[in-house]
Amino acid sequence: MNFIIPAIPMIIGFLLDALIGDPYRLPHPIRLIGRLIGTLEKFIRAHFRNLMAGGVFLALTVLVLSAGIPFLLLFFCYRINVWLGVAAESVMCFYMLAARSLYNESMKVYHAPDTETARKAVSMIVGRDTAVLDRDGIIRAAVETVAENTSDGVTAPIIYMALSGAVGGFFYKAANTMDSMIGYKNEKYEKLGKFAARLDDVLNFIPSRLTALVMIMSAFLAGFNGRSAWKIWRRDRRKHASPNSAQTESVCAGALGVRLAGDAWYFGELHRKPYIGDDLRPIENEDIHRANRLMYVTSVITLIVFTGLRAIIFGGVFSC
Repeated sequence: MNFIIPAIPMIIGFLLDALIGDPYRLPHPIRLIGRLIGTLEKFIRAHFRNLMAGGVFLALTVLVLSAGIPFLLLFFCYRINVWLGVAAESVMCFYMLAARSLYNESMKVYHAPDTETARKAVSMIVGRDTAVLDRDGIIRAAVETVAENTSDGVTAPIIYMALSGAVGGFFYKAANTMDSMIGYKNEKYEKLGKFAARLDDVLNFIPSRLTALVMIMSAFLAGFNGRSAWKIWRRDRRKHASPNSAQTESVCAGALGVRLAGDAWYFGELHRKPYIGDDLRPIENEDIHRANRLMYVTSVITLIVFTGLRAIIFGGVFSC
């Protein structure tokens, strides 16, 4: 039994996320990290002449606090009692995962009775301007979000939690949250968010590629076109400004047989982007559901593999 103790928090956290998702009425650590980032941004803009240096200060401060506080809490919990530590770490792992939230929010687009309702729903989960999107564009944006966040929101946190527990998950999510808030390539954030954006690219480099490979396997298991997923991934995985985002988007596009990406508007400015995938058929509402199925199969396989690795590598800590 002691052998699997290190893996238990990840398993419980994943099951809690699958069953109940994020508790919107309770304080969420990621939202607290977001508030910290916003507060530090105001401080830096007021006190730093060199915004690039300020961005490094912001990132390091957020990372130290976001990982350090959970580390101290878990250190004392495990010192008091192993099972108290397991319980505390399970809750932390639960907060690090976003599969159920990703499913719930994207399915609001799926169930929307009209285009305006769908546009409002998709605006909650994408960073692009949604006012210019027609119904197909809205569906495409939802599918892309599910595909990309399979890595960012689920499998990458699992991988970092397997390496260093909930503390690793907090470290990763802090970096990812900074990128989503200040990692934009525009006049306002180009300097301030550059370090955070590069850090997020580095942290996601291996997880995004591992996730893509697992997603290709999942495409076969879930009844999608695995061969096309492999083909499009090899061809289109670099067709994105980010070195990581197109990894899972290309797999999803190939698995579903649709074309994703293309030009998009951000903050009133048109960004030219290449297409990902082949335009074999028109995208349809059911593709949102299919993308979520692919996300969950990918997530479960990743969980099984990495909880197993964590048990093998760290199981001896609790068997002494």
